[in-house]
Amino acid sequence: MTVITNLKQLYEIDDSLWLEETIELLKHKQFNLLDLDNLIEELDDLGKEKKNAVESLLEQVIRHLLLLQYWTNEAQINAPHWRAEIRSFRGQLDRRLTTNLTNHLRFRLPKIYHYALGYVQEKTSFSVNFPPQCPYTLEQLLDENWLP
Repeated sequence: MTVITNLKQLYEIDDSLWLEETIELLKHKQFNLLDLDNLIEELDDLGKEKKNAVESLLEQVIRHLLLLQYWTNEAQINAPHWRAEIRSFRGQLDRRLTTNLTNHLRFRLPKIYHYALGYVQEKTSFSVNFPPQCPYTLEQLLDENWLP
């Protein structure tokens, strides 16, 4: 019981060292010595971080596609920059995506679009008529060569 208490205390003091100790316990199958409460919390946070990261990257792709396609007043000047940003965000997405995260994005796409739409509306001072629903499929959004 003292090991668990020490691990719990270690978590409060140095979470990196706690992680190293936890990994060693797992490697040696010493499951009874694990600080399960904090391990569960860390695993939950890790899953949320991954989901938030891919959602954020997809939102950036959508923002730039919308600007590229619909903000015609600025497209001549900004199109190369927007296309470069789209390429960059898609590459970052590609490196992070798993089947589960792709399914998560498919489920969350309407909400992600909602956030992207709000951003581009503000950026363009509500002067552009953007579609109220996402005009892109997830496959299009993730395809490194697709542009509207």
